[in-house]
Amino acid sequence: MSSVRILTRGVDLAAARAATLNLPRASIGSTVLRRELSSAAIVRPTVRQSLKANAPVAAVASRAVNQAVRYASNSSEPLSKTQLYDLHVEHGAKMVPFAGFDMPLQYADLSHVESHMWTREKASLFDVSHMVQHQLSGPGAIDLLKKVTPSSVDKLAPNTSTLSCLLEEGTGGMVDDCVITRRSEDSFYFVTNAGRRTEDLAFLTAEIEAYRSKHGADSLKWEILGDRALVALQGPLAASVLQPLINTANTPASETDLSTLYFGNCRELYLTLPDGSATPHPLLISRTGYTGEDGFEISIPTSGAESLPRQVTELLLADSSKSRLAGLAARDSLRLEAGMCLYGHDISTSQTPPAAALGWVVGRDRRDPATATFNGASVILSQLASPKTISQRRVGLSVEKGPPAREGAVVVDISDPANLVEVGVVTSGLPSPSLGGANIAMGYVKQGLHKKGTELAVKVRNKVRKATVVGMPWIESKFHRPPQ
Repeated sequence: MSSVRILTRGVDLAAARAATLNLPRASIGSTVLRRELSSAAIVRPTVRQSLKANAPVAAVASRAVNQAVRYASNSSEPLSKTQLYDLHVEHGAKMVPFAGFDMPLQYADLSHVESHMWTREKASLFDVSHMVQHQLSGPGAIDLLKKVTPSSVDKLAPNTSTLSCLLEEGTGGMVDDCVITRRSEDSFYFVTNAGRRTEDLAFLTAEIEAYRSKHGADSLKWEILGDRALVALQGPLAASVLQPLINTANTPASETDLSTLYFGNCRELYLTLPDGSATPHPLLISRTGYTGEDGFEISIPTSGAESLPRQVTELLLADSSKSRLAGLAARDSLRLEAGMCLYGHDISTSQTPPAAALGWVVGRDRRDPATATFNGASVILSQLASPKTISQRRVGLSVEKGPPAREGAVVVDISDPANLVEVGVVTSGLPSPSLGGANIAMGYVKQGLHKKGTELAVKVRNKVRKATVVGMPWIESKFHRPPQ
């Protein structure tokens, strides 16, 4: 999901600072994945208590929501609409330009903070149909993915997923992040970010054409699944919302029981429509998400069934005491609390996975310099072997009470109060709704200042505010995993 972007001179200044330090430049990005880093437990209050406790947060958050242009694309091209556009409008959504699409920022029934807390305590449904769904198959599928990503895709079992990233040749910079799912021996489904559609398609086209030129046109089949909608049902009640809707006819009970569908796994299942019939197509249901909560991402085919995305969405929203629609504003604050990156802001082609604290996406069996063949392997493996050679490192920051440190805020070293030295930049930041408005931020700092507990500061509104390097995520991840 692309974050917000303020189209003012301030962005250019932030970009200039980032370029000086070789740090991320703000741009329109998109959804990123999905990974539990480290976690610290928090007490989960009730919705009513949470909203009351976070009343001060609402004032700050509402200002961010009112800056709708921060989510806007800077393109003058006509905006595309997802299959659920009409439904969003009917539910009172505030629509904003986002990665070339007209997307819901928030809805009339809940404020940004209320929607955020609803997701943490119940379930929210997000329309993410703007993202790009791909199908790659053929005898060369594994080889191609092992060249453009550092992941051990050949080790994935069928119907399991991994977070990965597309890598630039030579530099190892991240072209985009993605989630890759192995569907069968030589067939893969993967999702990339809407804000990187043009760059990703150009990158993949070049890589696939180069592979086909050596191995034949039939070695790879690549499809963009443009007829599919994609929704994300996220929150602790997600399974209780979805389970009763699963159609059990002609499907083994072991497959229809969602309690055995664990994080990072997927199944094709039918839902039961209000008239008792099954959906005309199976839905690809993945237990993944971008909020830190348990949840599902549901790919909905529309071939011969154009109304299916709306039918499925209305089924998932039937019990408004459990599930409600949520928009970009809540999605952005939820993913930041979960320590998840946003492409174009927290990660870009300027960063390799190790610099972005994503070294774990490099497969354990792909770290031998003698055999590694993925793009940028020499750079990335050198950084993994010698982390001190990485000039900047992605970190979490806890910022003292007051105005939050937003994207572009300068990070300074305060070891010498008389000589504050610029050492980094904030890439995402906000007052955390789940933590009572505590200011949290993500960004990059110079090597050696990235260790937990390091005392730094950020410049906010021309004032220096104390900041401490902390681990991420800020909230406990709730992914549904197999029993230990």
